[in-house]
Amino acid sequence: MMARSLSNILFKGISGLPAARSGRIVSGSFYQYGMRYSSTPNEPDTHDDFKPTNKLESSGLSLKDVVEQDVKENPVMIYMKGVPDLPQCGFSSLAVRVLKHYDVPLSARNILENPELKSAVKAFSTKAMSHLDDEQLLVLILLLLDVRVQWPTFPQIFIKGEFIGGSDIILNLHQTGELKEKLEGIAANLESSK
Repeated sequence: MMARSLSNILFKGISGLPAARSGRIVSGSFYQYGMRYSSTPNEPDTHDDFKPTNKLESSGLSLKDVVEQDVKENPVMIYMKGVPDLPQCGFSSLAVRVLKHYDVPLSARNILENPELKSAVKAFSTKAMSHLDDEQLLVLILLLLDVRVQWPTFPQIFIKGEFIGGSDIILNLHQTGELKEKLEGIAANLESSK
């Protein structure tokens, strides 16, 4: 008898929650109800230890220098939305899947964490294309027209310091076999330096 009373009390308590009254298992109002007591990092009473920090800003380097250093020091560098293990857009996901096919180490930066980084990468990649001759530019334009891409977009991929392009170009290079050539020696160089 006591067990029945206890279960009735628990059931009535649960049925008093907004989600139970709405007839849905979990409703948006339930999430809002549960979030009522959370705080945000910018509230004045949030301790400094719990506020987010920007590692790029605290490094002392300009974003231009950070991008130059990334591209110079990492054989395969990808600026993307998200991170390789958790891409946050389909194009970034496609680029990561294609590059992982070759089993080369990827270095990446999430452009969503810092809007200024996004601008710095676009400026750097535009400058990186300035060395192309007319024939190379024409090939790039035809390639971009063929895949109907508005560019520059993200992800942006650099291999051995050379700006390659986005997911569409990586996929095209993979399909033609050119990507394998560009990535040659990267895994071997890393293994020999261990």
